[in-house]
Amino acid sequence: MRRPALLASITAAATALVLSAPGPASAINSYNSEPAPERTEVGALIVQSDGDRDPATPDTVRWSCTGTMIARDVFLTAAHCTVGRPPGTKFYVSLAQDAQAEIDASTAQGGTPDQIAARVGVQGVAHADPGYPGNQADSHDIAVIKLDAGQSAELARRWSFVPATLPRNDQLSELGSRALDAQDWLVVGYGSQEAVTGPGGHTHPGGGVRRKAPVDFNALNKTWVRLAMNESRELGGACYGDSGGPNFVTLDGDLVLAATTISGDIPCYATNVVYRTDTTGARNFLQQFVTMS
Repeated sequence: MRRPALLASITAAATALVLSAPGPASAINSYNSEPAPERTEVGALIVQSDGDRDPATPDTVRWSCTGTMIARDVFLTAAHCTVGRPPGTKFYVSLAQDAQAEIDASTAQGGTPDQIAARVGVQGVAHADPGYPGNQADSHDIAVIKLDAGQSAELARRWSFVPATLPRNDQLSELGSRALDAQDWLVVGYGSQEAVTGPGGHTHPGGGVRRKAPVDFNALNKTWVRLAMNESRELGGACYGDSGGPNFVTLDGDLVLAATTISGDIPCYATNVVYRTDTTGARNFLQQFVTMS
């Protein structure tokens, strides 16, 4: 589950592959993972856009990234999931367990791209951290989809959820690497599977369904956490389309959204690199949209 099904973090070819990948509806790496119907606060970022930038062809409606409701009207995701899109791109939030099936059913029902997207999810407005893409010290790769009152009510009408809990200021640093390593980490997302080698090279099948997998603490940096996802250690992990999705850990008895998936190794075998939500930079951005503890 890592990276978005899209942009700057990956090559254009890999992006196109993820966005259009058919095949089995599954997410995250196929090994050591399972469906996550109980994680109803985690959703898919649905994008309606002119994917080929040709005004003569209709907009496409596709799942692209993952995110999490952190308030009744705020969906947390990654900046690279929202920035650099074609003009006129619209963003929707779906909390469906199988977002791809919802897209398929709505497409089969017919109608305009607006109608297809509205049946799949609830439209909101994207706000990316203005500091993105930042630098090595802090990428500012964080964004939210903000819903107005009517949209928030519509989301609640369609899906029941409890917003995720964010960590306190600098909570991960206060605990330190040893304490974080002793905890169980969980990654959740709608992304594709690890690389499969075929006649045409590597492909990443699946995606569009919410799944979860255990991951293991590896290292804590100023704005990042590095998580191991090796199959041989009975771990799962993230792949393309999981960008912006949550990495949970239990801290002081609470399941906390400690970081969001951003990047990792290309074949999705070893490492999930996630952006901390407890840092000053992340909190300064998020406090514009949610009340921070």
